[in-house]
Amino acid sequence: MRARIYQPARNAMQSGQAKTKTWTLEFAPDTARDVDPLMGWTSSGDMNSQVRMSFDSLEAAEKYAREQGHDYTIVQPHKRSPIIRKGGYGENFATSRRRAWTH
Repeated sequence: MRARIYQPARNAMQSGQAKTKTWTLEFAPDTARDVDPLMGWTSSGDMNSQVRMSFDSLEAAEKYAREQGHDYTIVQPHKRSPIIRKGGYGENFATSRRRAWTH
């Protein structure tokens, strides 16, 4: 069974880095999804495609995959560089600003 180990990206609606420190192991689907003819719902008989496990470190996720005999691929995260301004957020409201502050 094929698995993917990765560090999840931050939520696009938030600026914080919460829930991005853990590593996630999820399995690739073995079978294609099909549409139920009566209800129109998409379903699959593959239960492992619903499994998503979190680990505190990459080594723990790798160890689990090796012990269970799963083939796995590691996707390295793309770390963003922090944007640090000299004055920070407070610079927007400084009384010594030379330009007019606009919205």
